[in-house]
Amino acid sequence: MPQVTKHAPGSFCWPELATTDAEGAKAFYGGLFGWTATDSPAGPDMVYTMLRLRGLDAGALYGMDSKQQQGVPPHWNAYVAVESADESAEKATSLGGTVVMGPFDVMDVGRMAIVKDPTDATFCLWQARKHIGVGVKNEPGALTWCELDTRDVAKAKTFYTALFGWTTKDSPQYTEWVLGGEPIGGLMSIPKEWGDVPPNWLTYFAVADVDATAAKAKELGGKVIVPPMDIPGAGRFSVLADPQGAVFAVYKAETR
Repeated sequence: MPQVTKHAPGSFCWPELATTDAEGAKAFYGGLFGWTATDSPAGPDMVYTMLRLRGLDAGALYGMDSKQQQGVPPHWNAYVAVESADESAEKATSLGGTVVMGPFDVMDVGRMAIVKDPTDATFCLWQARKHIGVGVKNEPGALTWCELDTRDVAKAKTFYTALFGWTTKDSPQYTEWVLGGEPIGGLMSIPKEWGDVPPNWLTYFAVADVDATAAKAKELGGKVIVPPMDIPGAGRFSVLADPQGAVFAVYKAETR
């Protein structure tokens, strides 16, 4: 697929892994998705690792600060492209969200903020400068979808449609987020059987074969949380966890 050169405001533009074992995560995702890793210094005692597919930016990872992020498990952060991180953060606050961090400059590559929505799920805002986000999307090994799992679907709809201008396409069990007429993500209520799973954004990566990817993840030391299964009329997916415990999903769209 062609290189992505721009992300429309309101679109998911960057997946970022916060992990307790950067070297272990590099080995796992390199083996699973074929990503290469390039380390760069990002401040005192911090290294930021760019993850690339076909030489194009596919995401990033960093080692979590054990003191500052005590009690926070490894996780994938979902970034949404915005025209102004400051204006979007201010709007998020007015809509009942909480600005956890920022807005702040990330050197000369962009400006960002970290926000918690009114249902307690956290996401990031990204105002691009030199770095737009991913340069590859919707192909095997690349970002393809983000899904909000929450305990208050109605409140989430009100917040995100007002913040990003998303519309929704509803079905009995699932809601799609729509931007510019195209589905870009999903929304669902956390089932009771999941227990005390907190509201969260789940990152999906496209794969050529869901079953083979799930098997490979186990081989590399990960776990299969939701076994491969079909979504009628859409495709096939599985929810996995890497060896450090960060949860993500893989998906293959149905061939039409």
